[in-house]
Order: sequence, then C-alpha cells, then structure tokens
Amino acid sequence: MAKTFDLNRAAIIGLGANLENPLEMIREAVKRLNELPGMRLAAMSSIYLTEPQGGPEEQNWYHNAVAFFETSLAPVRLLRSLMITEKAMGRKRLVRWGPRVIDMDFLAKGDLVVEAPPELFLPHPRMHERLFVMAPLAEVAPGWRHPILNQTAAELLARIPSEGQGLKKLEEEVSIPC
Repeated sequence: MAKTFDLNRAAIIGLGANLENPLEMIREAVKRLNELPGMRLAAMSSIYLTEPQGGPEEQNWYHNAVAFFETSLAPVRLLRSLMITEKAMGRKRLVRWGPRVIDMDFLAKGDLVVEAPPELFLPHPRMHERLFVMAPLAEVAPGWRHPILNQTAAELLARIPSEGQGLKKLEEEVSIPC
C-alpha cells in the first residue's frame, strides 16, 4: 500500500501471529483498527515469516508486519484500543512470548517519547533490537528516525545481527479490505 502520509504523525503498530491462520489474523486486525474512530491506515509492510524468539521451544514461526496509522487517538487510548482488539480476536496471555492468535505492539509515534509504566513506553524499548520489527519498518519507512537513538530505521536494521534469526519475506501481496 503505497500512500503518502506524515511519518511524524503516524502511529507505528507491530503485528504478529502464529496460531490459527496468521496471515488472515493480521489482515483482520488491521481491518478492525482501520474501522476505529480516529484511525486511518496509511501504509503497511509486507508480511514476514520469522522464527520465534524466546518463549516455549515448540511453536510455529510467526507472521509479522508493521502498519502505519494516522490517528487522533491519545497514546494511552490507542494502546488500550490495541489490547481490546486483541482480546476481541481471541488473544489470551498465558505464557510470556508464547504462541498467539494476534499480537499488536504500539511501537512509536513520530518523535514522541512516553514513559507511562507499566503499560506504555514510546518508542518501544526493544524495537530497535528486533529483526521482525525493523525489517518491515525499514521496508516502508527507511528514513524513519528513532527519537532517542537518533538513527534511521535503515541504520538500525543494518546493526541487527541476522545470524540465528530466521526471517523470510512472503511474496504474497497483503490486501486489507478498508
């Protein structure tokens, strides 16, 4: 989805799933977020297959993507909307880093820095270390600048060692019915 949007005003949402039909769950999550008042999908990355990091040893690879939403929602309200949507889609938080039908992380919003423990930290404190976040983010917005580290998405991606982290871009086009 190649649209022009204001990168400094867009909320960046990480999406992941590895249960049921992960590709369909990501599509449905984006569709539901786009239907929320004050939310409009601006851009979305390709879907990436990624090896599980942490958590139980036996689990399926994840489908991951990053979506950019233009939003008028306050950060805490947006985070709560993500959690409500996850729960409505069947998300159960049983095991840390365990398998899930859907996972949505509020990664960043422009140059906003927020520390509202325990639930909200912007930018996400570990996003720059995660290949499954930075690869799709850099695909859509390589020039996005981390507000604390002052490096672009492309620069941060180049610093992440890919050894031991399986990552494969799916060739299938992701269409979101909006």
